[in-house]
Amino acid sequence: MPFSAKDLYAIVAIILMLCSRGTYFTSIMKGRTRPHAFSWLIWGVISSIGLAAQIAEHAGPAVWVRGVGCATCFVILAMCWWKGERNIKRTDWITLLVAFTAIPLWIITKTPVWSVILVCMIDTSGYIPTARKVFEKPRQETPYSYMFSCAGAFLSLLAIENYTPSTWLYPLVLTLSNSSMATYIFIRRYQLRPKPLKRSGLGLDKEASSLHWQ
Repeated sequence: MPFSAKDLYAIVAIILMLCSRGTYFTSIMKGRTRPHAFSWLIWGVISSIGLAAQIAEHAGPAVWVRGVGCATCFVILAMCWWKGERNIKRTDWITLLVAFTAIPLWIITKTPVWSVILVCMIDTSGYIPTARKVFEKPRQETPYSYMFSCAGAFLSLLAIENYTPSTWLYPLVLTLSNSSMATYIFIRRYQLRPKPLKRSGLGLDKEASSLHWQ
């Protein structure tokens, strides 16, 4: 079978995916990033479902990308128990419960379009625990990892051979959700950046205070 543009897109997408995970792995090992186990559990399970759907719909080389993404989700999940976020809130448990309650609905749904919509909704809900953590501690997530994942998901769209809602909708949602998360992390980091001290103002305040008490 001749090498095609779809194959090239898939290879580049896999490279970007590995760059994303490599950045994330390195940050975890250095103690800078503390991944949330609930998010990666949801993403791992849903990636498996998305992979199965793409295989069933003959998505072509795009399947390779989803396979790499699925496998690395479970690797990060394993790392969560060692280096992950320990502050689990009630909203995190509710998100996990809702996500796994929705999976049986996906199983019994016979319409392919509604099936993939449910998968996308469950996958997006996986961002809630991590987004909650980022709101409080934005420096414990790596925005560049999500940027690489966004680019990889976009290229996986181009690598699809048979375009149906079951094959293109999920990677499209991944493109949008990863870009949104990266933007959100940058915004929270900017909002919580250390405020510079106004030395001249402090000096004047101290001088004024000393004069007041003399």
